[in-house]
Amino acid sequence: MSTPLFKDKVAEIFVKVDDFCNHFENEFKKHSLPPAIGTKTRNRKTTLSDSEVTTILIAFHGGQFRNFKHFYCSYVCHHLRDCFPDLVSYNRFIELSHRCAVPFMLFLHYCCRGECTGISFIDSTVLRVCHNKRIKRNKVFKGMAKVGKSTVGWFFGFKLHLIINDKGEILSFYLSQGNTSDNSAKIITRMTKEIFGKVFGDKGYINKALADLLFDDGIQLITAVRRNMKQKALSNEEKLLLRKRSVIETVNDELKNICQVEHTRHRSIAGFILNIMSAIAAYSFFPKKPSIKKDIEETNPTLIAQLNQPKLIAA
Repeated sequence: MSTPLFKDKVAEIFVKVDDFCNHFENEFKKHSLPPAIGTKTRNRKTTLSDSEVTTILIAFHGGQFRNFKHFYCSYVCHHLRDCFPDLVSYNRFIELSHRCAVPFMLFLHYCCRGECTGISFIDSTVLRVCHNKRIKRNKVFKGMAKVGKSTVGWFFGFKLHLIINDKGEILSFYLSQGNTSDNSAKIITRMTKEIFGKVFGDKGYINKALADLLFDDGIQLITAVRRNMKQKALSNEEKLLLRKRSVIETVNDELKNICQVEHTRHRSIAGFILNIMSAIAAYSFFPKKPSIKKDIEETNPTLIAQLNQPKLIAA
């Protein structure tokens, strides 16, 4: 991506982030307690505002750089000086990034999520924090990361659970320890509070108790079956959508290989959380996201008309 286009994208991100940060600051002042009588409080603004810090964090995950320090020192400080005239040192920027974590999380929750369409896909992906040979020497995530097992073997780290719609937009996400089961009722019920309709998952989500629990909330959990299980009675539309479940694998691939949601260079828990938040926020600004509607239109034009009918998404 050329520099002018990249600057346009930075401006678009900043406008959206700055609008939210201004609204958050106004609401925060309304609910803040007044200072005690006789005490002095400092209210001096930082050189870089929260919206500028958040914008730089999100811009890094656009897929052009692999090291944030190199991105900030070699690119932002030289080529984006006109966009951010009051840049600070790299160490100071890291301190400021930790201070803007709360408004950043709220921005991610209210401004970076898609809308549920009644057709959703659920999956989890592994976030390794170090090589297996260095598990016992890892100090940053000691007591937090756990050893788990995925389809590709053992790992040490966490799991990122995602729910997306048929347009590839992230609806909900949840970070858990590496030894957490995919079909954990506690996690899935929290993730599906604002979800309705049909949710498609892989065989790891087979759980009759969980399916009954979600059905009571108006959600139909549809999964593939194992070889020793009886086949479910699914409609042709549900069978086709179940085969398109791989779209969420593509989202996981973009988060890992483009947005760098997973790497082993973390030096603090706060930096690890900010990296995940920045990667998910950056993905929401991608102009093109993995979608199933185009594939369905090419294979079954009648089905896409049925999917757009309100009766399916109101299930």
